Amino acid sequence: MSQDHTYNSDPYANADYCRVVSPHVLGDYWPGIQLYYPPVKYSPAQGIYEDLEAASKRMKKHALNTHAHTLIFDLEDGCRQKEMSRELLRNELPAFMTSNKKVSIAVRINPFRTEEYERDIAFVRDMADVIDVVMLAKAGEAYGAAEVRDLSNLLAGWNDKITIQPIIEHPKSLKIAHELMQYSTVKHVVFGIHDFSKAMGIHITPEHWTEELKYFMNQLMFEARIAGKGVIGGVETLIGSSSMPEKFLEPHDVRRWLDLHGENESRIVYKHACQEAAMGLTGKQVIHPAHIHLCKVAYTPSPTEITQKIKILKAAIEADALLGGAIKFEGEMLDPPMFGKALQTLLRANALRALGPEDTKFALTVMQMLPTQVISQNWPYGLIL
Repeated sequence: MSQDHTYNSDPYANADYCRVVSPHVLGDYWPGIQLYYPPVKYSPAQGIYEDLEAASKRMKKHALNTHAHTLIFDLEDGCRQKEMSRELLRNELPAFMTSNKKVSIAVRINPFRTEEYERDIAFVRDMADVIDVVMLAKAGEAYGAAEVRDLSNLLAGWNDKITIQPIIEHPKSLKIAHELMQYSTVKHVVFGIHDFSKAMGIHITPEHWTEELKYFMNQLMFEARIAGKGVIGGVETLIGSSSMPEKFLEPHDVRRWLDLHGENESRIVYKHACQEAAMGLTGKQVIHPAHIHLCKVAYTPSPTEITQKIKILKAAIEADALLGGAIKFEGEMLDPPMFGKALQTLLRANALRALGPEDTKFALTVMQMLPTQVISQNWPYGLIL
């Protein structure tokens, strides 16, 4: 008796499809552009540190109104007056809960199990309701991945929404990066380029560090991509004085401003930010407010780019080619991997708070047409239901 072996040409015929019901399935917002904000600042002109009153006035004037995605309050290397800084933050951080809900609050704490670390932990415990991220300096260098494990256990008892961003500042940390990223509290890791290059004995330059550390950056990105985590790029040390207007969102507007008004420092920072964004990094640290918008436009898909990617996806859907097949679009042949990249652009814009409600709704609609396996291949940062 002959048996009928029917061959199914659709590889996703029995696949589990994503039944998206909420934007939360797209995952959390990314760290984006992170501004280092000194709690208590040294004044070179006066030769002294601020007192609490002066630091409070400065924070109310500038920090509360920042356009950065994340504010980093450094209690480690960039902080000399540590105890005064903690006192200042105890007084000022609660104001962010009502005045600027869109900015994430990150606190960079001292290395694991040092005396200052214990003081930082007590501070984080008391302020757990207003802290979103704890950045662990020198992560894994002394005690390995157990540092993140123990810190995760502490935070779970205070506020389970607080995440940890381990800072990779030594080859020891890079070697165990996959272990540091195994915990659910870790969604993004930071590449601490200056301490890392010092530990390696590599002389990096402000102009070319992206090339000088490219090999190690790629290693970290490789491990992070396997683990489904994000990588936050290096902090720039170049400081200019010109600030690009926030109305400039399109690449040609940015290039025109850089040509007419930008300084060499701004051009270099923008170039590095574009390189990092093209590599898929999920955030970048800056030390000067003038770099916030410049790096934002480098990292965030422009309105024109978003419109184009939506057109590509609509054309793919119309041709029933989303999961198989090819279409001709504006003189280029596109197939499913290119459709996946178009969807990635929309999801990246959403992760950086730059996707409108209607476009977000469209992205969710596209995701409903895809098997969960395909979605996880294209977007490991989401919460697939």
